[in-house]
Amino acid sequence: MGNFAKWIGGGLGWAFGGPVGALIGYALGSMLSGTEISESTRSLGPSRTTEGDFKMSLLVLMACVMKADGRIDKAELAVVKKFLVANFGEQGALEAMPILKKLLEQQINETDVAAQIGQNLNYSSKLELLHLLFNIAYADGEVVASELATIKRIADVFRIDRLDFESIKAPYMKTVDRDWAYKSLEIEPTATNDEIKKAYRRMAMKYHPDKVNDLGEDVKKSATEKFRSINEAYESLKKQRGIV
Repeated sequence: MGNFAKWIGGGLGWAFGGPVGALIGYALGSMLSGTEISESTRSLGPSRTTEGDFKMSLLVLMACVMKADGRIDKAELAVVKKFLVANFGEQGALEAMPILKKLLEQQINETDVAAQIGQNLNYSSKLELLHLLFNIAYADGEVVASELATIKRIADVFRIDRLDFESIKAPYMKTVDRDWAYKSLEIEPTATNDEIKKAYRRMAMKYHPDKVNDLGEDVKKSATEKFRSINEAYESLKKQRGIV
């Protein structure tokens, strides 16, 4: 684990306390020395959210989503590793996978961990976490009901606005929801062309990758995908309506 400090981006702040810290502490302790770090552990780091806080939060919530359907197989782990490589690089994935496997062995109270994460992340960062969780759920080509329910519960604890949740979910529902592009832009199918243009500008601003600048280049890179989905939704509606 010599490269672990590099992967977490210079250290953990608030994520080394509370229920998230207990889970991480157990995972790291069992990997390093067999010593579990108790739930009462409190962070001595900064109160601001570090890159490491965000990535550890993602790993814990990923474990929640992966366990949602009651089974975890090698194929799913392989897909998750590909996701981690794509979003955080080969080295990041190599360091994250053993931690994730240890997290999958534990009982996780998703409400408790989501509450801690929600109290410490800003709204844009919470939206990006949900986007990444949908990516994981969709890794096998569909978001099943149990996965969707888990992500929705996390979003509710995060106090995510309903329209924002539907916007993040919409691109993963293209094959079953013909209104996905409207939902991506948080508008109704009855919207005028001018309203569509205004909605696109508003959403492009809301999901601009610079909103998660503080969480590191890896996270900013992954945020670009949601930004692209906003563009895709807009282009789809322009084509449908002949908007110029």
